[in-house]
Amino acid sequence: MAEKKDYYEILGVSKSATDDELKKAYRKMAKKWHPDANPNNKKEAEQKFKEVNEAYEVLSDPQKRRMYDQFGTADPQAGFGGAGGPFGGGNGYYSYTSSGWDDFGDLGDIFSSFFGGGFGGQRANSRRNNGPRKGEDLNLNLEITFEEAFMGVEKEVTITRQETCSTCHGTGAKPGTNPVKCKACNGTGQIRQMQTTILGQIQTTRTCPECHGTGEVIQEPCDMCHGKGTVRKMPKVRVKIPAGIGDNQTVVLRGQGNPGTKGGPAGDIYITLRVKKHSIYKRDGNNVICDIPITITQATLGADIEVPMVDGKKEKYRIPEGTQTGTQFVVRGKGFKSLNSSYVGNFVFNVVVQTPKRLTKEQRELLTELAKTMNEQPPIKKRGIFG
Repeated sequence: MAEKKDYYEILGVSKSATDDELKKAYRKMAKKWHPDANPNNKKEAEQKFKEVNEAYEVLSDPQKRRMYDQFGTADPQAGFGGAGGPFGGGNGYYSYTSSGWDDFGDLGDIFSSFFGGGFGGQRANSRRNNGPRKGEDLNLNLEITFEEAFMGVEKEVTITRQETCSTCHGTGAKPGTNPVKCKACNGTGQIRQMQTTILGQIQTTRTCPECHGTGEVIQEPCDMCHGKGTVRKMPKVRVKIPAGIGDNQTVVLRGQGNPGTKGGPAGDIYITLRVKKHSIYKRDGNNVICDIPITITQATLGADIEVPMVDGKKEKYRIPEGTQTGTQFVVRGKGFKSLNSSYVGNFVFNVVVQTPKRLTKEQRELLTELAKTMNEQPPIKKRGIFG
């Protein structure tokens, strides 16, 4: 006599569990006990996995569940030996199909990864292999100057990419011929196989080795591209770099990458920019920072100076008398433009008072007389209240 099994206990649910609760519990337990997820405890996992599947097969069917609740066991002659449930089939035969798995979310993906796509995803995979596919994206680095990042610039760059063969127009076949449907996979791009496991027979799929998943075979390859449908070229493309771009930011050229297949769109080009360091200017957010040298007389008496901007223009600015080294001044709206708004940063400069190293005889005499009138002594710091 077969040992009685508590299906509710196996799934970890109460006898009043709803259909949704059963589904959630089954998904959780199936993930937990799948043999491929338990490589170090495979034998026990295989047994547990069978029990979980058997429990859900019974409890998910209203009629079988009523009989189980009434008699406390599943009668093998009543169809409980593996029929129904999301796996389908009977007598130990398990065929993974999309039927019955619509409500199980990522569980189908998990089993697909275990068995090479044997679930209902095989149709989608076949469509992906045989249908339009986007071309590969390309990546390259481009160095620009500080001024080019500030004002924006248009550059011409040489790239290496695949382009559609002009001889066969991308088919890969010799002119006058066409690719033919692959006989090995009947044009699906997938080979289906039956594997016998401890759980029974499992249907798996793999990419067709004859057509490499395309579903077509080229019998007479094009002499120009040798059946690839594309040829390698090094064209020049123009890229517009917006004003305000920053170091390590990326500009994307849509549709300029490698060509797609089966009528799919071309890939993109991702250009990562490297901004050279400047000998005078620095960037702080959207602000431009720099030091401006002034003379002792300009700092003492005050002066109108011309401040060189990043774009090559000069901005007049009034330095007040008595200005000290390190005093900071701001020219508003002369910094970097923001890429995401109309905001423009500021131009911030610090004055550096320069002391002359060489004086003429006349200059020395004048400074000496000035020093006498000012009774110059080094400034004495006043002490605080604590001495």
